[in-house]
Amino acid sequence: MGLLTIGTFAKASGLSPKALRLYDELGLLTPARVDPVTGYRLYAPEQLEQARLVAWLRRLGMPLARIQHVCALEAGPAAREVRAFWAQVEADTAARRDLASFLIGHLSWKDPAMSPTATPLGIRYAALSDTGLVRESNQDTAYAGSRLLAVADGFGSGGAPASAAAVDALKRLETDGIPAGGLLNLLEDAVEQAKQAVNGVAGPASSPEGAGTTLTAMLWTGSQLALVHIGDSRVYLLRDGELFQITHDHTMVQSMVDEGRLTPEEAASHPQRSLLLQALGQGADGTPDMRLHDARREDRYLLCSDGLSTVVPTEEIHRVLSEIGEPEQAVRELVALANGSGGPDNVSCVVADVVALQQ
Repeated sequence: MGLLTIGTFAKASGLSPKALRLYDELGLLTPARVDPVTGYRLYAPEQLEQARLVAWLRRLGMPLARIQHVCALEAGPAAREVRAFWAQVEADTAARRDLASFLIGHLSWKDPAMSPTATPLGIRYAALSDTGLVRESNQDTAYAGSRLLAVADGFGSGGAPASAAAVDALKRLETDGIPAGGLLNLLEDAVEQAKQAVNGVAGPASSPEGAGTTLTAMLWTGSQLALVHIGDSRVYLLRDGELFQITHDHTMVQSMVDEGRLTPEEAASHPQRSLLLQALGQGADGTPDMRLHDARREDRYLLCSDGLSTVVPTEEIHRVLSEIGEPEQAVRELVALANGSGGPDNVSCVVADVVALQQ
């Protein structure tokens, strides 16, 4: 078969002639021959496979520069690159979905026609933080109040003041009223203040004395819990006897699991399992996940640092939360389990129960 005209090649590849001219200019899909007189582009039949790949990658929404990189790879590495790209797309979509759900939930709650008339609810809570058996000092901060629940896990030489500063910046949410329609803005402002507070104690990113912290917090609005999450501390929800992890770890190994490059079992023992992708601190990505959870009577929430989740099996966490009624006793038992497993890290726990208020 001879060379194909640009029109024939476009039809066979699924790319428009206009797109083919652009890809030629970018060096992504160069014609086999260009007529020296007319400037007409001609393509070889064996170029169809690459052209079709370009067409499919464009349908995925992949940027042209990345497509060019993929097309230069062998089949195996190219497949891994596409998998990594799509994992990022799904992560970005999930973040937008969470924001949409947050807005829908908050706006629906403001709608008098949709507001529930059930028994008023409140929370019963306890917090406990412990140094553990190996570390010399405690860089965690745990806090529980009538409206705010928070855990921060500091790191670096100034980790303790960094975690304390992040939580202290949120404590004003205990007393400040929530303006109509302003919950999302209120949380964003609080996170920004937490960032500034951490940066104030952490020092410049290039400093060996620099520090940062994770931050996982929930704000009780009277019927809902608004979640703010940065890092690898976690929130679990015990509902109807089942335990759910409702946060996503912002770690390198979790991103590798999401991309299919590691199994969850491999991630648990990976040497870089604590390497954070998001945190509060100079130069760090401090973009939070934010969600809104409708509370139900008898729900139980656990906020914890990775000093618990990395050493105590989920089954044991489930057992404690299911069997121990009082939040104070539950947090003591969870910390004891972490220390009973060697206590290699600081450990912090907040347990909060959703209860009916006395009328």
